[in-house]
Amino acid sequence: MYNYISKKNCLLALLFFLTNAVTAKELKGKLTGVVYDDANKPLSGITVSLEPDMRRELTDKKGAFEIDRLYAGTYTLKISAIGFGTHTQEVVVEAGKKNTVAIRLTRKNESLNEVSVTGVHGNPDNFIDMTRTAMPSTVITRKEIEQMGSRRLDEVLKEQTGLSIVNDIASGNRAVGLQMQGFDSGYTMIMIDGQPMVGRNNGNFDLSRITVSNIERIEIIKGASSCLFGSEALGGVINIVTRKNITEPQGMAALRYGSFNMLDATLEGETPFAGKKGSVYLSGNYYRTDGFNSNPYLKEGKTAPPFDSYALQGRGRYELSEISSLNFNGRYAGRKSVNNQSYGVQPAKDVMDEHDLNGSVALNQNFRNGTRLKTQYYLTRYQTGQDVTDLNSGIVMPGSRFNQYLHRAEVQGMHRFFGALTLTGGVGAAYELLDNAYYRGKKDMSNYFAYGQADWQLAPKLNVTTGARYDYHDKYGSKLSPSIGLNYQPIEKLSFRAAVGTGFKTPNFQQLYMVFTNVQTGYTVFGSEEFWRELKILQDAGKIISVYPIASRIAQLKPERSVSYSGGFAFSPLNAIKLDVNVFYNDMRNFINAEAVAQKTNTQQIFSYVNVAKAYTAGTEIGLSWKATEVLNFSAGYQLLYAVDKGVVDSIKNGTGLYAGIYDGVNPPRRSTRSDYFGMSNRSRHMANVKVTYEHVKTGLSGSFRVNYRSKYGFTERNKANLFIDQYDTFVPAYFLFNVAIQKAFYHKHLQLQLTADNLMDYRNQLMPGQQGRAILAGISWRFFKEK
Repeated sequence: MYNYISKKNCLLALLFFLTNAVTAKELKGKLTGVVYDDANKPLSGITVSLEPDMRRELTDKKGAFEIDRLYAGTYTLKISAIGFGTHTQEVVVEAGKKNTVAIRLTRKNESLNEVSVTGVHGNPDNFIDMTRTAMPSTVITRKEIEQMGSRRLDEVLKEQTGLSIVNDIASGNRAVGLQMQGFDSGYTMIMIDGQPMVGRNNGNFDLSRITVSNIERIEIIKGASSCLFGSEALGGVINIVTRKNITEPQGMAALRYGSFNMLDATLEGETPFAGKKGSVYLSGNYYRTDGFNSNPYLKEGKTAPPFDSYALQGRGRYELSEISSLNFNGRYAGRKSVNNQSYGVQPAKDVMDEHDLNGSVALNQNFRNGTRLKTQYYLTRYQTGQDVTDLNSGIVMPGSRFNQYLHRAEVQGMHRFFGALTLTGGVGAAYELLDNAYYRGKKDMSNYFAYGQADWQLAPKLNVTTGARYDYHDKYGSKLSPSIGLNYQPIEKLSFRAAVGTGFKTPNFQQLYMVFTNVQTGYTVFGSEEFWRELKILQDAGKIISVYPIASRIAQLKPERSVSYSGGFAFSPLNAIKLDVNVFYNDMRNFINAEAVAQKTNTQQIFSYVNVAKAYTAGTEIGLSWKATEVLNFSAGYQLLYAVDKGVVDSIKNGTGLYAGIYDGVNPPRRSTRSDYFGMSNRSRHMANVKVTYEHVKTGLSGSFRVNYRSKYGFTERNKANLFIDQYDTFVPAYFLFNVAIQKAFYHKHLQLQLTADNLMDYRNQLMPGQQGRAILAGISWRFFKEK
């Protein structure tokens, strides 16, 4: 009887819901329109955004769009397109009626590479909208990059909330990487136009090798993103988007020169052809520096080596038909650095050559039913060679020398259903090959993947984004990584969001196959796959004193896993003020760590890799922006971070293991307590930034003043007693960095003069080899475009 009543009630509730849904549909209205340029030509592929419902559509080949199932009321219509000014207007939707608007966009020719991004951007390289993934995301526009006066990618990213540039001293002064929400740089995927880049030094991707001269925008996703992008996206994603969507011939020549003999020269141009069926963009950049010495106590030598680099970038697009187009993208960069390492002990000459190639070809199809399809092949190659010469003896010591290739084929599709549900998915395969002098022969890996993302406007105030990715790795089997995110906007000025994402990271070539001995210090590193064979060779030669018990745990490494939780809100109490708060927690399992596993007869240790630890990072990010006047803007960001190795905490609590004791270097050892543990090394508890920007369009004067703060962080173990960072160890002290940039445009914005000053207070620290001293540069640029 109870089951009957329950079923009856459920049926009545369902009938009531369907009746209301039909009634609501009858009472809803529809908004249609056409988007033109200033020559009355319909514009296709333009993003139309309707707020506060957060509805978005793309215009078709005739420039038309349609947004249905709208409640009666007043909405804000926003249209952003590359090469055009942002259009905003209020529209009134009446119930049960079709409301039509005609919109004309005005072209912006005065600034090459200037872009405004609002929501979906219709990127032909990747249908996944980075700004609407489940995890928190940020977009840095071309305009912001220009206001900073930055030259290299690391200079831009280190001023963003939650990001920091770190050095791995043990891997040399070129091992500079990006840390995101406490994740080491090896856990952040670096992409260019939606495709991964390769070439890392001990897991660190050196961002200083990438020029920002041809970057249109930078998209940042924080937290586990393997659900969409695969391994290496365990901590997040940095996607570099280059110039595209060319509508008018224009070009630019720019030159900057300043401290440390830095020279940055850029020449770029773009033009449509064949009646605007095709377009081409070409860019060339040359950059050089004498390097610098970040150690105020060092009289000779450079902690950051001098180098010369050049980069060539090209994009092409041609419409094959009304629905099909071919896209080509290519980039080649080279860098050579020569560093004389004096240091008064063992003078040496360190020479490194790097070559970086990226190329892709893609067929894009936009079908009349709204389906979009992309078929793409991508190739990237990174090649490096290093020689270190002892200047006393003339002996050439072995250095890093390897070639790394990645071949990637992918098919991606997208379709919108009922104006409220957007599905994006893809399948593909990747083949990676590495030929490294430190490895025994060539090594390769293959990966096959399929993924999908659903963006569903479940209700006028509720949006759901879900995603999942399936990977099959030829060495590690299959992995499934799901994610889900919610966005709820109860009122126009307040929105809440929450997300859960999973990620994984397969062991890299180094952790598996490296066979390396440092000829200067004598320590040795063996990858886990090579350890037992190489250890036996040394044992047979009588070069091993002891093998530590932890060596018994060296076996086939397991992929690292992470679950990321985030939640927060955005609040605009006034139109000019916006507060953004995000709380995050990243839980890692099967954490791969380098451990000392044996000792040689020369007293030096042998290291290898094992799955030994669990760790988590947790914290809060806060962003505040205030548009004080039409020309003056203030913004600030803050991150609170806790980065904890659970293995250390458990050992301290139990009073057993490596971390049970603490030693101050003077008194007898005592038992460790939880308060002794500072956290994982190279991570600051507090980071903050403040930025003031000024832009007066009529006079062409603009500028920015930025302050960046980082609290103290543990650098290394000093007393060698407990192997974790405590109060008696070596720390990098807290510091501030002050940067300023000023620009002035002349002759209808054809000519621009710029003056930048980075690290105004000339802060340097010997434990930060990548932090340059005060750098002052002057720049001049000329933009070529036809005035209307």
